[in-house]
Amino acid sequence: MTDFTPFEDLLRSPRGLLQDAPFDRWLHAQELFAERSYREAAVMLTDLLDDPGDVGHELTDVRLLLARSLFHSAQLEGTIRVATELLEHDPNEPYAHLLLGRALQRKGRKDEAQPHLRLAELLGGYRS
Repeated sequence: MTDFTPFEDLLRSPRGLLQDAPFDRWLHAQELFAERSYREAAVMLTDLLDDPGDVGHELTDVRLLLARSLFHSAQLEGTIRVATELLEHDPNEPYAHLLLGRALQRKGRKDEAQPHLRLAELLGGYRS
C-alpha cells in the first residue's frame, strides 16, 4: 500500500478530482501546471497515464507535461524516467531531449546530458 500525502488522498477520494473523466483530468492537470502546482499536476498526470481512457490528446502530450511537472518540482529521477519513456515512443521530441539533458545535468551526469542537449537544439531550437 502506498502512503499518499493529504493532497493525494483528496485527489483519490470518492469525491476527489481523479474521479472525473480522463479528458477533464487532462484539462485540470494543465491548469495545475499553469498555476505552478507542479507536484499536484504530476500526481494527476501519473494517474492519467495509468488509466488513460479517452484523454482526447496523444499520450505523448501527457508524458511531456508529466516530465515538465516532475522537472519543475525537482523530481529529477522521475523526470529522467518519464523523458526516457517518452523518447522511446517519440525519439524526435525536442523538449523531451531538453528535459532529459537538463535533469541529467542537475544530477551531475554532464557527459550523458550533452547528446540530449545537442539534439534538443538541433530538433527544436532549444538552447541549453
